[in-house]
Amino acid sequence: MTDEDIIPKSEETSPENKDIKEIKEAEPTPLSEDKSAKEEGTSALLGNKSAKEGISDPPENKSAKEEGTSALLGNKSAKEGSFMPMIVVMLASLAIAFLWDKVPAIKNSIHTILNPTAGALMNWNLTLGLVIIVFVITLVTTLVQKYTTDQKTLKELKAEQKEIQKQMKEFKSHPEKLMDLQKKQMALFPKQMKLGMRAIIYTGVPLIIFFRWFYDFFATIENVSFFGITKSWFLVYLVFALVFSAILRKWMDVV
Repeated sequence: MTDEDIIPKSEETSPENKDIKEIKEAEPTPLSEDKSAKEEGTSALLGNKSAKEGISDPPENKSAKEEGTSALLGNKSAKEGSFMPMIVVMLASLAIAFLWDKVPAIKNSIHTILNPTAGALMNWNLTLGLVIIVFVITLVTTLVQKYTTDQKTLKELKAEQKEIQKQMKEFKSHPEKLMDLQKKQMALFPKQMKLGMRAIIYTGVPLIIFFRWFYDFFATIENVSFFGITKSWFLVYLVFALVFSAILRKWMDVV
Protein backbone atom coordinates (compact mmCIF):
# COMPACT_ATOMS: atom_id res chain seq x y z
CA MET A 1 0.00 0.00 0.00
CA THR A 2 1.38 3.37 -0.98
CA ASP A 3 1.11 6.83 0.64
CA GLU A 4 -1.18 7.98 -2.07
CA ASP A 5 -3.61 5.30 -1.10
CA ILE A 6 -3.49 6.47 2.55
CA ILE A 7 -4.35 10.14 1.74
CA PRO A 8 -8.01 10.49 0.99
CA LYS A 9 -8.80 11.80 -2.40
CA SER A 10 -11.51 13.94 -0.95
CA GLU A 11 -8.97 16.10 0.81
CA GLU A 12 -6.99 16.70 -2.38
CA THR A 13 -9.89 17.81 -4.44
CA SER A 14 -12.13 19.35 -1.84
CA PRO A 15 -13.40 22.86 -2.70
CA GLU A 16 -12.33 24.25 0.66
CA ASN A 17 -8.71 23.21 0.18
CA LYS A 18 -8.71 24.60 -3.31
CA ASP A 19 -9.99 28.04 -2.14
CA ILE A 20 -7.44 28.21 0.66
CA LYS A 21 -4.65 27.45 -1.78
CA GLU A 22 -5.80 30.14 -4.18
CA ILE A 23 -6.01 32.73 -1.35
CA LYS A 24 -2.47 31.91 -0.20
CA GLU A 25 -1.12 32.24 -3.73
CA ALA A 26 -2.93 35.58 -4.18
CA GLU A 27 -1.60 37.10 -0.94
CA PRO A 28 1.61 39.14 -1.62
CA THR A 29 4.64 38.41 0.45
CA PRO A 30 6.01 41.11 2.80
CA LEU A 31 9.08 41.44 0.60
CA SER A 32 7.01 42.11 -2.47
CA GLU A 33 4.98 44.72 -0.52
CA ASP A 34 8.12 46.52 0.65
CA LYS A 35 9.56 46.41 -2.82
CA SER A 36 6.40 47.89 -4.32
CA ALA A 37 6.31 50.66 -1.68
CA LYS A 38 9.94 51.53 -2.33
CA GLU A 39 9.36 51.64 -6.07
CA GLU A 40 6.36 53.93 -5.57
CA GLY A 41 8.37 56.18 -3.23
CA THR A 42 11.24 56.38 -5.72
CA SER A 43 8.85 57.23 -8.51
CA ALA A 44 7.30 59.97 -6.39
CA LEU A 45 10.72 61.42 -5.58
CA LEU A 46 11.75 61.35 -9.22
CA GLY A 47 8.45 62.99 -10.13
CA ASN A 48 8.99 65.78 -7.60
CA LYS A 49 12.54 66.29 -8.82
CA SER A 50 11.38 66.49 -12.41
CA ALA A 51 8.63 68.90 -11.42
CA LYS A 52 11.13 71.11 -9.57
CA GLU A 53 13.56 71.05 -12.47
CA GLY A 54 10.76 71.78 -14.90
CA ILE A 55 9.49 74.80 -12.96
CA SER A 56 11.13 78.05 -14.05
CA ASP A 57 10.29 81.68 -13.45
CA PRO A 58 7.99 82.99 -16.14
CA PRO A 59 9.22 86.00 -18.15
CA GLU A 60 6.90 88.29 -16.18
CA ASN A 61 8.53 87.36 -12.84
CA LYS A 62 11.99 87.66 -14.34
CA SER A 63 11.20 91.13 -15.68
CA ALA A 64 9.74 92.16 -12.32
CA LYS A 65 12.91 91.01 -10.54
CA GLU A 66 15.10 92.90 -13.01
CA GLU A 67 12.96 96.03 -12.57
CA GLY A 68 13.20 95.67 -8.79
CA THR A 69 16.98 95.39 -9.00
CA SER A 70 17.15 98.45 -11.24
CA ALA A 71 14.93 100.37 -8.82
CA LEU A 72 17.19 99.47 -5.91
CA LEU A 73 20.26 100.60 -7.85
CA GLY A 74 18.44 103.80 -8.80
CA ASN A 75 17.51 104.47 -5.18
CA LYS A 76 21.10 103.86 -4.14
CA SER A 77 22.38 106.31 -6.76
CA ALA A 78 19.79 108.86 -5.74
CA LYS A 79 20.68 108.39 -2.13
CA GLU A 80 24.38 108.90 -2.76
CA GLY A 81 23.73 112.01 -4.84
CA SER A 82 25.75 113.49 -7.68
CA PHE A 83 27.93 116.53 -8.30
CA MET A 84 26.80 116.94 -11.93
CA PRO A 85 23.57 118.96 -11.31
CA MET A 86 25.46 121.24 -8.92
CA ILE A 87 28.18 121.82 -11.50
CA VAL A 88 25.55 122.74 -14.10
CA VAL A 89 23.89 125.21 -11.71
CA MET A 90 27.23 126.75 -10.79
CA LEU A 91 28.10 127.22 -14.47
CA ALA A 92 24.68 128.82 -15.08
CA SER A 93 25.22 131.15 -12.11
CA LEU A 94 28.64 132.17 -13.41
CA ALA A 95 27.15 132.78 -16.85
CA ILE A 96 24.50 135.10 -15.36
CA ALA A 97 27.13 136.99 -13.37
CA PHE A 98 29.35 137.32 -16.44
CA LEU A 99 26.53 138.44 -18.77
CA TRP A 100 24.88 140.75 -16.23
CA ASP A 101 26.24 143.95 -17.75
CA LYS A 102 26.68 142.59 -21.27
CA VAL A 103 23.08 141.49 -21.78
CA PRO A 104 20.80 144.35 -20.64
CA ALA A 105 17.68 142.15 -20.77
CA ILE A 106 18.92 140.07 -17.83
CA LYS A 107 19.81 143.04 -15.67
CA ASN A 108 16.72 145.10 -16.52
CA SER A 109 14.28 142.24 -15.90
CA ILE A 110 15.75 141.52 -12.46
CA HIS A 111 15.70 145.22 -11.52
CA THR A 112 12.07 145.43 -12.64
CA ILE A 113 11.18 142.70 -10.15
CA LEU A 114 13.41 143.56 -7.17
CA ASN A 115 13.44 147.37 -7.18
CA PRO A 116 9.76 147.75 -6.18
CA THR A 117 10.02 145.00 -3.55
CA ALA A 118 13.40 144.53 -1.87
CA GLY A 119 14.54 147.98 -3.04
CA ALA A 120 11.49 149.67 -1.53
CA LEU A 121 12.10 147.89 1.77
CA MET A 122 15.69 149.14 1.99
CA ASN A 123 14.68 152.63 0.89
CA TRP A 124 12.37 152.68 3.90
CA ASN A 125 15.17 151.64 6.29
CA LEU A 126 18.51 150.54 4.89
CA THR A 127 19.78 148.50 7.85
CA LEU A 128 16.49 146.98 8.98
CA GLY A 129 15.42 146.38 5.40
CA LEU A 130 18.65 144.47 4.67
CA VAL A 131 18.23 142.38 7.84
CA ILE A 132 14.64 141.47 6.86
CA ILE A 133 15.75 140.50 3.35
CA VAL A 134 18.56 138.35 4.76
CA PHE A 135 16.09 136.62 7.08
CA VAL A 136 13.66 135.86 4.20
CA ILE A 137 16.45 134.51 2.00
CA THR A 138 17.81 132.36 4.84
CA LEU A 139 14.33 131.04 5.65
CA VAL A 140 13.73 130.03 2.03
CA THR A 141 17.13 128.36 1.69
CA THR A 142 16.59 126.47 4.95
CA LEU A 143 13.22 125.18 3.79
CA VAL A 144 14.74 124.13 0.49
CA GLN A 145 17.53 122.35 2.38
CA LYS A 146 14.99 120.53 4.54
CA TYR A 147 12.67 119.32 1.79
CA THR A 148 15.05 118.70 -1.12
CA THR A 149 17.74 116.72 0.68
CA ASP A 150 17.75 113.29 2.31
CA GLN A 151 17.75 114.47 5.91
CA LYS A 152 17.62 110.94 7.32
CA THR A 153 20.82 109.90 5.53
CA LEU A 154 22.52 113.19 6.36
CA LYS A 155 21.74 112.70 10.05
CA GLU A 156 23.09 109.14 9.90
CA LEU A 157 26.30 110.37 8.27
CA LYS A 158 26.62 113.14 10.85
CA ALA A 159 26.18 110.65 13.71
CA GLU A 160 28.77 108.38 12.12
CA GLN A 161 31.18 111.30 11.85
CA LYS A 162 30.72 112.06 15.55
CA GLU A 163 31.31 108.43 16.46
CA ILE A 164 34.52 108.32 14.40
CA GLN A 165 35.76 111.53 16.04
CA LYS A 166 35.04 110.04 19.44
CA GLN A 167 37.02 106.90 18.56
CA MET A 168 39.88 109.00 17.20
CA LYS A 169 40.23 110.69 20.59
CA GLU A 170 40.30 107.28 22.29
CA PHE A 171 42.94 105.83 19.96
CA LYS A 172 45.37 108.76 19.87
CA SER A 173 48.19 106.50 21.03
CA HIS A 174 47.46 103.83 18.36
CA PRO A 175 48.70 105.15 14.98
CA GLU A 176 47.42 102.21 12.92
CA LYS A 177 43.91 102.38 14.34
CA LEU A 178 43.93 106.16 14.05
CA MET A 179 44.89 105.89 10.38
CA ASP A 180 41.98 103.51 9.68
CA LEU A 181 39.55 105.89 11.37
CA GLN A 182 40.87 108.81 9.35
CA LYS A 183 40.33 106.83 6.14
CA LYS A 184 36.73 106.11 7.15
CA GLN A 185 36.19 109.78 7.95
CA MET A 186 37.59 110.89 4.60
CA ALA A 187 35.35 108.39 2.80
CA LEU A 188 32.27 110.00 4.36
CA PHE A 189 33.07 113.56 3.24
CA PRO A 190 32.15 113.16 -0.47
CA LYS A 191 28.81 111.50 0.38
CA GLN A 192 27.98 114.24 2.87
CA MET A 193 28.87 116.97 0.39
CA LYS A 194 26.82 115.43 -2.42
CA LEU A 195 23.73 115.19 -0.27
CA GLY A 196 24.18 118.41 1.69
CA MET A 197 24.86 120.62 -1.33
CA ARG A 198 21.87 119.38 -3.32
CA ALA A 199 19.91 122.47 -2.30
CA ILE A 200 22.30 124.57 -4.41
CA ILE A 201 20.51 123.19 -7.46
CA TYR A 202 17.48 125.26 -6.46
CA THR A 203 19.08 128.22 -4.69
CA GLY A 204 22.32 128.79 -6.62
CA VAL A 205 20.95 130.94 -9.45
CA PRO A 206 18.56 133.03 -7.27
CA LEU A 207 21.38 133.81 -4.82
CA ILE A 208 23.68 134.97 -7.63
CA ILE A 209 20.87 137.16 -8.98
CA PHE A 210 20.30 138.69 -5.54
CA PHE A 211 23.98 139.37 -5.02
CA ARG A 212 24.31 141.08 -8.41
CA TRP A 213 21.25 143.19 -7.63
CA PHE A 214 22.64 144.09 -4.16
CA TYR A 215 25.85 145.25 -5.81
CA ASP A 216 23.96 147.52 -8.23
CA PHE A 217 21.65 148.86 -5.50
CA PHE A 218 24.39 149.83 -3.03
CA ALA A 219 26.53 151.30 -5.82
CA THR A 220 23.95 154.08 -6.16
CA ILE A 221 23.91 154.97 -2.42
CA GLU A 222 26.46 157.29 -0.83
CA ASN A 223 27.64 157.22 2.78
CA VAL A 224 26.41 153.72 3.48
CA SER A 225 26.68 152.71 7.12
CA PHE A 226 25.26 149.78 9.06
CA PHE A 227 24.86 150.05 12.83
CA GLY A 228 27.51 152.80 12.72
CA ILE A 229 30.16 150.07 12.53
CA THR A 230 30.70 149.00 8.91
CA LYS A 231 30.00 150.15 5.39
CA SER A 232 30.10 146.63 3.94
CA TRP A 233 26.65 145.28 3.08
CA PHE A 234 28.24 141.90 2.36
CA LEU A 235 29.62 141.64 5.91
CA VAL A 236 26.20 142.45 7.36
CA TYR A 237 24.60 139.89 5.05
CA LEU A 238 27.13 137.20 6.01
CA VAL A 239 26.88 137.72 9.77
CA PHE A 240 23.08 137.77 9.88
CA ALA A 241 22.81 134.86 7.43
CA LEU A 242 24.97 132.73 9.74
CA VAL A 243 22.97 133.74 12.81
CA PHE A 244 19.57 133.18 11.18
CA SER A 245 20.71 129.91 9.61
CA ALA A 246 21.87 128.50 12.95
CA ILE A 247 18.58 129.42 14.63
CA LEU A 248 16.32 128.18 11.83
CA ARG A 249 18.21 124.91 11.32
CA LYS A 250 18.00 124.11 15.01
CA TRP A 251 14.32 125.01 15.15
CA MET A 252 13.44 123.02 12.00
CA ASP A 253 15.86 120.19 12.76
CA VAL A 254 17.76 120.60 9.49
CA VAL A 255 21.22 119.19 8.91
